[in-house]
This record gives sequence, structure tokens and C-alpha cells, in this order.
Amino acid sequence: MKPVGKRSDLPEPPGPTPTRFARFRRALLGAPRNILDPKVFQHISLIAFLAWVGLGADGLSSSAYGPEETFRAIGEHHYLAVALALAVTMTVLIISIAYSQIIKRFPFGGGGYVVATRLLGSRFGVISGSALLIDYILTISVSIASAADQVFSLMPPHWAQHKVALETVVIGVLVIMNLRGVKESVTILTPIFLVFILTHVFLIVGGVATHAFEIPRVVGEVKTGFSNGMSTIGLMGMFAIFLRAYSMGAGTYTGIEAVSNGLQIMREPKVQTARKTMIYMSVSLALTAGGIVLLYMLFHIVPEEGKTMNASLLERFAQDFPGPLRHGYIWVTLAAESALLFVAAQAGFIDGPRVMANMATDSWLPHRLAQLSDRLSMQDGVLLMGGAAIATLFYTHGNITALVTMYAINVFLTFSLSQASMLRYWFDRRRETGFKRGFAIHGAAFALCLGILAGNVYEKFREGAWVTIAVTGVVVALCFVIRRHYHRVQSNLKRLDEIMNALPAHPVGEHGKLDPKLPTAVLLVGAYSGLGIHQLLTIQRLFPGHYKNFVFLSVGVIDSATMKGVEEVEAIRQQTELSLKRYVDLARRLGLVCDYRMSIGTEAVAEAEQLCLSVGKEFPRALFFAGKLVFEQERWYQRLLHNETAYQLQRRLQFAGLNAMVLPVRVLEPVRAA
Repeated sequence: MKPVGKRSDLPEPPGPTPTRFARFRRALLGAPRNILDPKVFQHISLIAFLAWVGLGADGLSSSAYGPEETFRAIGEHHYLAVALALAVTMTVLIISIAYSQIIKRFPFGGGGYVVATRLLGSRFGVISGSALLIDYILTISVSIASAADQVFSLMPPHWAQHKVALETVVIGVLVIMNLRGVKESVTILTPIFLVFILTHVFLIVGGVATHAFEIPRVVGEVKTGFSNGMSTIGLMGMFAIFLRAYSMGAGTYTGIEAVSNGLQIMREPKVQTARKTMIYMSVSLALTAGGIVLLYMLFHIVPEEGKTMNASLLERFAQDFPGPLRHGYIWVTLAAESALLFVAAQAGFIDGPRVMANMATDSWLPHRLAQLSDRLSMQDGVLLMGGAAIATLFYTHGNITALVTMYAINVFLTFSLSQASMLRYWFDRRRETGFKRGFAIHGAAFALCLGILAGNVYEKFREGAWVTIAVTGVVVALCFVIRRHYHRVQSNLKRLDEIMNALPAHPVGEHGKLDPKLPTAVLLVGAYSGLGIHQLLTIQRLFPGHYKNFVFLSVGVIDSATMKGVEEVEAIRQQTELSLKRYVDLARRLGLVCDYRMSIGTEAVAEAEQLCLSVGKEFPRALFFAGKLVFEQERWYQRLLHNETAYQLQRRLQFAGLNAMVLPVRVLEPVRAA
């Protein structure tokens, strides 16, 4: 990319010859995207239908295990299935309506983390965000493990030893697809999603239609079952069984929050697109999950060893089809169900890195997790999600029961915090129009979510739910440690800002012009602060009177927090240029001959390298200076929390034949009281 600003018409120098790895990476992930192209946001954003595919698959895929868990829990009391089907449908719709309101009130996305942070405070926000991260990791693990179980149930038993290896390969493929970009990965998976929708619409509509003339019989069976239940276990006993079955099917509702978390990938107008996506998701999930529960009762499906209840339902539904058609429909439907579970993992790769990026922007996680790759994907977040999901599969050996047990806890922890946040929102606006409606919607959603959370913790704590609670607690504690470190460093660096008070304040006078033949100091700086000024004064102290030209370089980095549209990119450009102009103004007040160059991009090192090569061609006697934080006591984690931009750039420039020097900026450790 050519530098933007002063002398931006200079020809871009040829870069180094790409290595074999670089050429392979380009072929695998695709060419970099141009963030200055207004059309790029259309290329990386999703319309409502594609967002439904990418994010709705998580919810719809739960119909492979959520309704089954619910129906199993009622045992022989099949007459409760009608009430459960209605409860499942209403729960999906109520929670979806509540999240649609959250999208309207928080149009910049972020989901439960942002909502809890803004309305309940940062401590509740980090709990919600940490729970979401574990949730999305488990979304990937559960989806892949469940799909693999479906596939290997049709294979010889001795093949099962390769199941975890295959799951690892599938996650690796999804990682590569997401590194190429969100839209590319969703588009590839769309046919699978459509086949699932068509086969299950046929199943539910056809299954209900075949029993349309048997409504009196079904009603009679329900009445008889209810009467027998009253005489044997009583009303409270039936209600207890109903509540247990209702909470055990908590996996059915996972994925509803995905739309509010993924708002940034929506096509403009984002809010309308997201709310339309939420309608698609909620209606499809409510009808599918509720319909399957109802069909279990209508077809008298009972659990069978080595076979899912959905497989039994399909066999019973298609038993009167002609032979080839019957087998073909069953296999296609089960294949689509298995494949959709693979697609459902996509929600974890779409939303997980975005939650990481939001938390990294607030310094709860390493700042590098908010950076974008040249394909405008959150590369570090995608890799971390994939690696954590693979580790989870190896830890549980791909056991779907253990994974689902861990899964539902964090989902409803985040749901409950989000609804509690919105109750706080409306309580603070209780005199405004819409208070009663908003408070009622989020009050109902909060009661449902908290009840399901309590039921799951009670029922599943000893079965493995404690693992999720413990891991989430560790992540929360780690977030507090990381944020404390960043705050200490920031507080320590404030001492450099005191330099500004001693700088000359007389007006800018006449200044000379740059002479490319003279020694030139090129300073790579960021925002205007004491850190950049410290670099300028250090050069003056180390090389008094040697450098006749001073050139300030800066790269405006576009990260996930600012990658919302052309306007945000332009705002970064203007902010970067304003900071450079302030540095130039200061240098001229010090009597120095100076100017600036700039560029914007997603990868700071690569963009800065191209900018330096251009300036190096313009000023042959240039020496490049970059600042680097140096800690009094170096520790291994500091490299993870603070980038190595200065050293990476120095190495690249030296191999390109340019001279570069790293200026240390000391960060003193805080003195602890004895």
C-alpha cells in the first residue's frame, strides 16, 4: 500500500521475494484485502440469509440432541410431551425476542459481554465474557463430536479409535476456512444448511399431517396419561418431572445469543439485518425443536441402544415409503443432520474471536487478540479457538455426554447476566415509554434462563458441570491478572507525559526543507504522547546535531473494534495524521527540519515495513528508530501481552539493507511495601 499523506505519490519499492511458505499461505488463505476499497465491507459482511446460515446452524443443530434429552427425561410420561413442545417453542421465542431488544439497544454488537459491562459493571462483564469464550469453545467441540458420533455409528466398531483424530482434522479444515474470511466459510457451508431445512420441514409437516385425522385419539391418550399421573404421582410429581425434563433439554436453546455477538459481520443496515436474522433463527429453531418433541410422542418413539431417537423417528416416519425412497430419505436426512453439526461449529469460530477482541480492547485479554490479519479475519482468535476445541476433545476423548454436560452451564450463565442487565436498563428508565413492555420481556426471559441454569447446576454438577465452573473461574482470574498488568504499565508510562510540561510553547516559525542527501532520523511513532516525545529527545541526546532531517512515520492500525465501515477507517486515518502533525509541530518548535509519512493497514509490522522501504528509497542516509518497552525484570508472559513490533521491524529492515535501531523505554516495576 502506498503511504498516505505527504509525498504519497512516490512509487512503491519492490519488496523482498516471497518465500515458499508465503506463497503457500497466499494460495491457502487468499490474497490480502484492501481496506481502502469501499466494496471490501460488502465482501466480508453477511446478508440476513447468510448470517442465518453461519449463526443459526448452532441453534438448529441442537435439535439432534436437545429434544432427545428432554424426551428421555420424562420417561414413561409421554403425555407431558405436548406441554414440553409448547414450553420449548415459547422459551425459544421469548429469549429470541429479548435478544432482539438487546440488538436494538446495543447496535455495535458484543452480546452478553458488552451488555453486562455497560449495565452491571466490568466485573460482571468479564464473568459473562469468560463464560462466552468457554461456551464457544464447547460449541465447536460438541458440534464436531456429535457429528462424528453420527458418522461412526454407521461404521465398524474398531474404526472408533480414529474418531478423535478425524475430529481434529475437521477442526483444522474449519480453521483454514475461517482464516480465509467469514463470508467464504459460510458460503461453502450453505448447501448443507439448506438440505437440513428441506428434509426437516418435510419430516415435521408430514409427520403432523399424517396424524391430523387422529387428533381425538391423541387428545384421549394425553387425558388418560394425565389422569393416571394424577392418581399415581400427583400434580406436584408431574410438575417436578416436567421441570427436570425442561431443564435437561437446555442444549436446545444454545446459539440464540450468537446473532447479537456477531453484529459486526452483518450487512448494513446492521440492526435491521441482525433482527431479521434473529427472526429466521428463532422461528426455525422453535418449530424444529418443538416439532421433533411432538413427533416423538405421536410416533411413540422410545430410546434404543446404539441408535439416536431422531434415527428411530425417521425410520418410523418413512416406513411406508417405497424401498429406495425410504432408504434414500433416511440417509440424506441423517447425513444433513450430521453435516449441520459440523456447520454449527462455525458459530464458535465467528463469535468466539469477536468476544476475545472486545475483551482485548478492554485489556482483559492480550491486545494482539483484537488485531486483524491481511484477510480481515481475527487470525489469533481463530487459531486459539481451534486449538482450545481440539484440547477439549482430547481431554474428554470426544465423549458427547461429558461435553454437553459442560456446555449448557455457561450458556445460561451468560443468558441470565444479559437479561439481568436489561432489567437494570429498564429499571433506570422506568418513567420512559416502553418500560412495562421491556421490563416484562426481559423479566420473563430472566426467570426462564435463571431457572434453567439452576436446574442444570443441580442436576449435572457431579456429572461434570463442576469442570465448566472451575475452568470459567480460572479464565476470570486470569483476565483480572492481565488487566492489572496493563494498568500498571500504563500508570508507569504516564511519567513520560510529564515531559510535555517542559517543552517550548512558542509559535511555529519558518522552517527549512528536507534535504534527502543529509543524515535523516526516521522515527516510528504511535499516538501523540510522552512515549514518542521521549524517542525524539533521546535521539537528540545520543546524536547531538548529527541528524539534519527528522521524519515521523506512523501506521494507523485497523483492528476488530474499528473494522465497522469506511467511515471508521477514515476516522483512523484522520486520527493518525493529526498525531503526526502534532509531532511535526513539536519538532519545528525545537528548531528541527521535519516532515511525516503515514499509512493504514491491519498488520502493523508488514505495513510499517513497506512504509520504511519507501522512505529509505527517498532518504538514502536514513536511520530508522523504533521504541520498545523494556521491563526491569523480564518475564515470559510479557512477550504475550506486549508486541515485539520494534524487533520484528528491525530484523526485516536490516535484511532489506536498511539501518534500524531500537530505543529502549524503561518500565520500572512498582515498589511493594514490606
